Amino acid sequence: MSLIEVRHLRKEYPGATPLKDVNATVDEGEVVSIIGPSGTGKSTFIRCLNRLETPTSGQILVDGVDVCAPDVDLPKMRQKMGMVFQNYALFSHKLVVENLMMAPMDLLGMNKQDAYDQALDLLKMVGLKDKALNWPHELSGGQRQRVAIARGLAMKPKILLFDEPTSALDPQMVSEVLSVITSLAERGLTMLVVTHEMRFARDASTRVFYMDQGELWESGTPKQIFENPQRKETRDFVFRVRNWSWEIHSVDYDYPAMISSLQAFCARQFLGRNITLKCRLVIEEITSTLLIPLAEKHGVADPHIGYELSAGEGSEEADLLVDLRTLAASGVNESEILGLADEITGQILENNVLRQYVDASGGLHLVIG
Repeated sequence: MSLIEVRHLRKEYPGATPLKDVNATVDEGEVVSIIGPSGTGKSTFIRCLNRLETPTSGQILVDGVDVCAPDVDLPKMRQKMGMVFQNYALFSHKLVVENLMMAPMDLLGMNKQDAYDQALDLLKMVGLKDKALNWPHELSGGQRQRVAIARGLAMKPKILLFDEPTSALDPQMVSEVLSVITSLAERGLTMLVVTHEMRFARDASTRVFYMDQGELWESGTPKQIFENPQRKETRDFVFRVRNWSWEIHSVDYDYPAMISSLQAFCARQFLGRNITLKCRLVIEEITSTLLIPLAEKHGVADPHIGYELSAGEGSEEADLLVDLRTLAASGVNESEILGLADEITGQILENNVLRQYVDASGGLHLVIG
């Protein structure tokens, strides 16, 4: 019998149904990465498993017990499932070690000394024993997330659930958290991880769930999902075109949508956090500091700025082509563009652009790396 069995799970809100009909099984010791486009029910699914969200219908069997049953001992079932959130959810008024001691003392009846000793052991496991007497606000984001993982282990759960554990972190902090999760996978802990980190999903998982439109559309080993997906939607998500393109048609352009699209492309291409950050920094700077101000200066309502970023899978370099033909037609040239760069922008471009040139059609090429 599977450790977790989900049958026809459905979750409805007024005006939205994030989960329509999810069916899945997870065996003991599996590490399942849950991937898919944003807004497809991944986080809702993981929150339903330990009843942070109440399903509209369906069954969730954990060790053979339906956690959706009206008479279920929910606190007892939740003890089997630790949860790590995006935003750490640490108690700011308690020391790091106290955050790990609370639940074992309150729910398991563990005495204070045993809870303290266990907390130190768990902090040592995640490399933070020396931070036991610190306050959470004194730690970096990556350190706080590692404390959250240790706290999730304090109740000795059979299952650990992660809801996008690296999404709130700066790029340099992501690797330290993923390394801890990977080490837990090597210990045989059963884990379900909602993630946009495709490298982790490919390298550390035993199985991958691809979710889309509120359903589990495909399940398989990382090799199956990333090399031979069966559904068109999975193939489109995993093997998305190697070029990312974006056009800006107004000085009041949709910045969040552009950056979200860029980051999704970098994730699909398994680009490292370093090159992903560099691409974002370069595009942000040349757009907001250089090109949009020039369009406003020359009275160009539709600057028609076009970006095309090309990168091979796992590459540490990316080629960015910037279409400047509309601005060029308004009298803007390369020297005027670069002349707007202040000290900060100039330093960012110098640190992240290996070389640049203008082609015959007026396109600006930047090699980022």
